Amino acid sequence: MLDSRHRVWVFVLLAGLLAGCANGPIQRKDGRQSQRSFAIENLAKSDVDQVTEIHQREVLRHLRVLTEKLYRRNPAEFRKAGLPSVEAATEQLFANLTVWATSPLRRSDWERDFRMAFREDFAGDRVHAYMSAMLAMVMTAYDHKQAFFITDQLDAQKLYNSARNIETALWKLSNARALDGLTPVLLTNSMDGEIQNLSFEREFGKLIAAQDLLALVIEDSSNRVISRTVQNVAGFAFLPL
Repeated sequence: MLDSRHRVWVFVLLAGLLAGCANGPIQRKDGRQSQRSFAIENLAKSDVDQVTEIHQREVLRHLRVLTEKLYRRNPAEFRKAGLPSVEAATEQLFANLTVWATSPLRRSDWERDFRMAFREDFAGDRVHAYMSAMLAMVMTAYDHKQAFFITDQLDAQKLYNSARNIETALWKLSNARALDGLTPVLLTNSMDGEIQNLSFEREFGKLIAAQDLLALVIEDSSNRVISRTVQNVAGFAFLPL
């Protein structure tokens, strides 16, 4: 008869074997793989916890892609900070995730930073201001966590509100103009005469869909009904998190 310690190790071994027999990882165009290796900590995670981590990982990836795209369309912005490249500027922002518990972004006023990115008198890096606000807002919706366990319970309303806030931030990004009323504060999609490019809308769409879908998953698992709200995007007003 196996004692409790040996039963645990048998369970871990079987779980590892099952993981090894699973379907192969998704191969992305850039060579990355989505499959994660088995970890002992996964035994303390529910199915919803693992789905949450997958969604968050994809959301953060979309935010990184959007940051790179904005810097490529607006290279003058990262040069304001004395940075040499799109990659350096993007890495400077997302390095905060590795030390999120002590990062200044965790305690930042993301609503203020969103508005600052579009102020006429703002002389700093507008892309950094905008995307740091986006990152801080999204991480707030995840309770500033990057790993989730059975004892954790996200708020479906916060996730839903974050999706509406992303819609508001996208509307502002697409419509904000300089004092002349013609020049975009930040370039995104194609200008007149350029080849049509809607990649920004696609990335934002994926981001919003991921947050909305996870909100529905959490709503179903927690039995807490989401309060649907019509957002006033034109007023650049955000929902609370």
